[in-house]
Amino acid sequence: MSTISQSSLWSRFQQYFLSYDDLGLSVDISRMDFPEDYFAGMAFVADRACKQMKALEAGEIANPDENRMVGHYWLRKASLAPTQEIRDAITSTEKAVLSFAADVHSGKILSASGKKFTDLLVVGIGGSALGPQLVADALWSPENPVRPHFFDNTDPDGMDKVLGQIGNSLAATLVVVISKSGGTKESRNGMLAAQAAFKKAGIPFEKNFVAVTGEGSELDKVAIAEGWLRRFPMWDWVGGRTSVMSAVGLVPMAVQGLDVTEFLDGAAAMDAKTRTDDIRKNAAMLLALMWYHAGGGRGLKDMVILPYKDRLLLFSRYLQQLVMESLGKELDLDGHVVNQGIAVYGNKGSTDQHAYVQQLRDGVNNFFVTFIEVRKACSSAPLEVEPGVTPGDFLQGFLRGTRSALHENGRESITVSIPEFNAFQLGALIALYERAVGFYGSLVNINAYHQPGVEAGKKAAAEIIATQLKVVAHLEKSEKPQTAEQIALAVESDPEEVFHILRHLAANRPDIHVDNGRSPALDTFVV
Repeated sequence: MSTISQSSLWSRFQQYFLSYDDLGLSVDISRMDFPEDYFAGMAFVADRACKQMKALEAGEIANPDENRMVGHYWLRKASLAPTQEIRDAITSTEKAVLSFAADVHSGKILSASGKKFTDLLVVGIGGSALGPQLVADALWSPENPVRPHFFDNTDPDGMDKVLGQIGNSLAATLVVVISKSGGTKESRNGMLAAQAAFKKAGIPFEKNFVAVTGEGSELDKVAIAEGWLRRFPMWDWVGGRTSVMSAVGLVPMAVQGLDVTEFLDGAAAMDAKTRTDDIRKNAAMLLALMWYHAGGGRGLKDMVILPYKDRLLLFSRYLQQLVMESLGKELDLDGHVVNQGIAVYGNKGSTDQHAYVQQLRDGVNNFFVTFIEVRKACSSAPLEVEPGVTPGDFLQGFLRGTRSALHENGRESITVSIPEFNAFQLGALIALYERAVGFYGSLVNINAYHQPGVEAGKKAAAEIIATQLKVVAHLEKSEKPQTAEQIALAVESDPEEVFHILRHLAANRPDIHVDNGRSPALDTFVV
């Protein structure tokens, strides 16, 4: 149970409630069960984290494994960038994005078929899709001029579903392919699937395609060779999970007709607030310190994100990548094995009250909750569903009620509140969590800006594909049925991997036949 007594809640709230009145954003950590001397005990490492953040923003190498600067904070205030070249690149790209979108909306830029663009297909993976998806789901409305769609995986059935949703609007669809290296297979496959759809429909595609990529990348070369409509840059000092305020996020956002300037301004305003060395007035540092407290500095408790706003449904998924890819590290900066990380999950309130909140209150206490409150329920006239009560009143009641019910059972929570939901506040929320992740990485002494585990997975996937090609070649030159073990021996690979490859092939290629035995070892395969 909590050590915070019911009688002390009001005084504790007043002590640990931080409000940025000019932004309308507040953070309440009073329901986190930290001791009174906690901030004093964490002062040294928190001060070190603030100094490291200042050095990062000044252009110091903050990603030592890859020898890179980390510059996503410059994207919303280019004057902070350490060189004139970077400052010019940021400002010129933002200007080019806004100009391009204006020409799309006015009809100055038309599709290859001479149609005005009505739909947008974003092709990406990870941060190249999650950021634009969050923004689209959060801010897009039917009044906006261009409707968004996404290829965010290499699942052919998923891509067919999206193409079905686009339907007869394909000729009026702008396709934005996003990949820094241009070699990411999921994005490459999505690009090829989109091009195949255009070709099948007899629609020239080149002037419907836009690339967001690194200069000289494989994708950049394809876009140049095929004469694509536009190319926008990605820079090595911006990681995928923090790229939503680069061309990665701004091109889709601007094309949809969303407010890019307000989005960037919100992030810049939050950055300015969270540069203070006063940790009690630094909202991002408060979040990082609460994460540290909750998990003992080792991520021993999960982070549950509960936004009480439908438009923030994807925020927990966005934070899942931002937090887990940044903080989930085997080694610290000194090379010691630490196995750091914080698991993140969530959906939205009050839906969650009819799902897993039951376990949060009464089950295993292995988490802490962050409630995200939007004070203004909607812009339309409120509907009374009971005398004097609106749906928004119920939403607020469910949030506060769930918070109280969790506290009564000793479950810790943070509440982040914003006055209303718009592009400015979304930018501020994203910036708040980006900086909190950076601070937490410093608190636990890890590199929060690389992702070696992701690269390991890509390498392993490439090895599976190479083995599959060997398996197919072996089957095509063989005449008799063989077991997975026999085929694995022939191609010098692992029998279990070969078995799963064969099962996949048999399900997707009608020329490959499987004869089921009494066990996997006795199944035989033949072309």
